[in-house]
Order: sequence, then structure tokens, then C-alpha cells
Amino acid sequence: MSKPIEDNLNKVPVVNWIVKLGKSIKIPGLRGMSLYDVIEMYVLGIVKGALTSRAGGISFSFFMALFPFLLFILTLIPYVPIDGFQQDFLFTIEQLLPPNTATSVQEVITDIANNRYGGLLSFGFIASIFLMTNGVNAILGGFEYSYHITEMRNILRQYFIAMAIAILLSFILVITVAIIIYFQIFISDLKTHGWLENDVFWIEKGRFLLFVILLFFSVSVLYKFGTKEVKQYSFFSPGTVLTTLLTLVNFKLFAIYVLKFATYNKLYGSIGTLLVLMLFVWLNSIILLLGFELNASINSLKKKHLKFDNL
Repeated sequence: MSKPIEDNLNKVPVVNWIVKLGKSIKIPGLRGMSLYDVIEMYVLGIVKGALTSRAGGISFSFFMALFPFLLFILTLIPYVPIDGFQQDFLFTIEQLLPPNTATSVQEVITDIANNRYGGLLSFGFIASIFLMTNGVNAILGGFEYSYHITEMRNILRQYFIAMAIAILLSFILVITVAIIIYFQIFISDLKTHGWLENDVFWIEKGRFLLFVILLFFSVSVLYKFGTKEVKQYSFFSPGTVLTTLLTLVNFKLFAIYVLKFATYNKLYGSIGTLLVLMLFVWLNSIILLLGFELNASINSLKKKHLKFDNL
């Protein structure tokens, strides 16, 4: 797409061969655009889009929203009429957090989950909605500052959209935990009737699958309604697939890093838990932006090609 960039790449041995190969591979649905065009546009967006700075803003707002959101959900737990909901929700939260972070706040979480605080519920509701909306709004703002995005919503409209997305994601999390509980009951019934031998294996695999679905659907919601320009495109996108895969890899590698190499607790004591959590949120914010940049790059290519056809 960019003649100067392509000319410079063609001067480098081996790289020029890769460029020719990329230009020969056509991507379905992009009206003849090649793999090279997508990669060039994608890298251009990452380099010129201040990716890490945007990720820093998102991670700060999202980190501020995380604990009030959990406070609200945990305060609601005693009112949910599902046996085992508390234990499964706490287990789900523990699985979503990096190693050695959930245990540091387990006493507080357990206290909130097993006791009903009416005043805390009202405060948690207001604080969680406000701060969670700010977190989602920071994500949407990070999307709009992409190199490939030119149209922006007005402030009030974007804030209300962020609030709707925050509430929707909260309900998705609660529903997912409820599905996990009923799935475990279903697997246990199958074992009782002698149709299954190893119920633990199927329960673990089912939890992992539901977690992947939760992640994929949540990212799809953010990408679908994230900006004004891309909302008309498919709910499931290449960027969603990329973000889901990178997030799963990040979960695994970050867990290994924390358990094997990190020494935050030795250096900083209990505050090291917050440092680990902030680093984890920042890395996932970068991954979220990487997936969005892929969607924005494809969208930008489609617009340029359509404009070229209309000339």
C-alpha cells in the first residue's frame, strides 16, 4: 500500500522474498487485498498509534474499576438462590487472577461473600457502576485513538455506551458462573448413573471451555461497539480471535513467570501483589489493543479499496 515502505523492504535480502510471498496471498473478503497489505497496515497502526501509552491509560482506569466491581458482585452473592454459587464464583475469580494474588485478599473476599451488608450493597452498586464505566470508557477511548480511526463519538454518547457495556459484561460473568455450576451438576449426575468415570477431567475441560467462550464473547462486545467506524461489521472478527489466543498464552506464560521468576513479594512485601496485578492488567490491555488494531487495519483497507473503486 505504501510505495516508499515497499521499496525499502525490497532492498533487503530475504525480506524482499517474504514481501513478494505476502503480496501473492490474497485474503478472502478484502476485495483482492493481500496478506502483505494487511500486515503493513497493521504494523503501521501499532508503530504510529502509541500503543503502550494507550494501554497504560486503559490499565490504570480498569485497575481502579476492578475492585469496586468485585465488591458489588461479591455483595450480591448471598442473594443469589443457587447452591454452590459462592464457591464457584470465588474459584472463577481465582482462576482469572495471576498466581499468588487471589490468596492475598481471600479473607476479605470470603467475608463479603458470606455476609449481607445492605449499606455496602448500595455503595458498591454506585461505585462499581461509576468506576467500571470509567474503565470501559478508557478502553473505548484507547480504541478511538488508533491511527486508523478518524470518526469519534461525542463524550456523553460514549459514556452511556460504556455504561451499557459494563453492565452487560457484569451479567455475562454472573451467567457464566451459573452455567458452570449447572454443568458440574450435570457431569456429576452422569457419573452417578455410571456413564462417566472421570468427572474431574470433564469439569476442568468444561470450565476452560466456558472461560474461553466468556473471553471471546466479552472481547467481541468491546470490538463490536468500541468505535463508531467498526460497529457495522461482523460480531466475530479476526481481531477477536487474535486477542483470545494471545490472552490465553499470556495467562499461561505470566503464571509461569510469577511462580518461577518474579520476586515482587521478596522486594516489596504484600504490596508486590498489587504490582503483579497491575502488570498483568497492562499486558492484557496491550493484547486488547493489538486485536483492535487488526480489525481497524482491515477496516481501513476496505475503506481505501472502496474509495479507489468509486473513483
